[in-house]
Amino acid sequence: MIRDTSAQDRLINVKPSRKKKLLWIGSGVAAVIVLAIFAPGIARLFSADSSVSASRLAFATVQRGPFIRDIAAEGQVVAAVSPTLYATYGGAVVLKVHAGDNVKKDEVLAVIDSPELVNKLAQEESNADAMQVDYMRSQNAARMQTSQMQKAYDNAKIDDQTAKRDLDRYQKAFSQGGVPEMDVDRAKDSVEKADIALQHAQADLNLNNNSGTFDIQAKKLAHDRQVLLVKDLQRQVDDLNVRSPVDGQVGQLFIAERATVAKDAQLLSVIDLSALEVEVKVPESFARDLAIGMSGEISGNDNVWKGIVSAISPEVVNGEVSARVRFDGSTPKQLRQNQRLSVRILLDHRENVLTVQRGSFVDESGGSYAYIVNDGIATKTTIRVGESSIDKVEILDGLKEGDNIVISGTDNFKGAQRVVISR
Repeated sequence: MIRDTSAQDRLINVKPSRKKKLLWIGSGVAAVIVLAIFAPGIARLFSADSSVSASRLAFATVQRGPFIRDIAAEGQVVAAVSPTLYATYGGAVVLKVHAGDNVKKDEVLAVIDSPELVNKLAQEESNADAMQVDYMRSQNAARMQTSQMQKAYDNAKIDDQTAKRDLDRYQKAFSQGGVPEMDVDRAKDSVEKADIALQHAQADLNLNNNSGTFDIQAKKLAHDRQVLLVKDLQRQVDDLNVRSPVDGQVGQLFIAERATVAKDAQLLSVIDLSALEVEVKVPESFARDLAIGMSGEISGNDNVWKGIVSAISPEVVNGEVSARVRFDGSTPKQLRQNQRLSVRILLDHRENVLTVQRGSFVDESGGSYAYIVNDGIATKTTIRVGESSIDKVEILDGLKEGDNIVISGTDNFKGAQRVVISR
């Protein structure tokens, strides 16, 4: 049987090393110090809902100062007055100008050959002359008839006076017994008969005057109506010479030389280069704040001109509204039709307004909240925004001057209340 060595074992007391003891104490102190330093950050890390890298975000500081709302857009020069000329009557057209020619007001640009209209004018002029002769004849006839009625009236008046004198003589003779009473009665009947004839002659004269007046008036109205018809036809014949309504330049020709066109067909356009405007397309979101009379700036060719909004289209096309800006003052001479220019329209200008740089957070949150960044933690905060410009948004409530907020990339937060911003 093999014996163990337990009888030979001895307990040896080993004294700890002073150097190792100090090393362990130093490590413990360092751990306490590190824990004290990073404990708040670690606590915030565990209190946050998620963590997002700062490289995926954009930040801006809330500031107080001037707030300018404006619209900047590219526009093209258009003529404020650019009439299109049409054929007033059908026929063959002879062009007197070419596209790009400078023209003066009332200058003949084209001539429409219409024998039918010219012949119709000649016929109606002849009818007008005939009606004028008829009108003059009716005046002469009325004067002759009036003369005859006047003659009859004068004769009846003389007969009446004669009968009255005869009655007076018979009455005097009867009183002296010179004539019988029967002669006096016969004289009285003659006076009554003369009175009746005089009354009828007076009535006939009055009726003749009225009848003559009505007949003359009817002939005169018919002649006047015919004269108006002739004037209208003369205007149409004159319009066969197509004249320029303004000083300007011939734009587009819509027909070929000697082309036969129908009434109201397009012939050509004229551009008034003395009254140019700039047409711009404005986003629908800004169009509701746009108003006629707003000031702006037009820039191009190394020049800047003052402008005024002169027209706004009531129609929205592809999310945009057309507007026109005219030059405030004289129109620059060096501009051309369809030339591209930059336009800036001032919508609002206020001082001492709380604003922050515009970012996607406005659209993502609908302007109802923002993330305020403090000590690396982004906290969701309810806010209220006001008007927006191209680069700024007005803050009405929820933020104060100096606050640092996340303006872009908040979609990465997924609606979390607190998010750690990692570097």
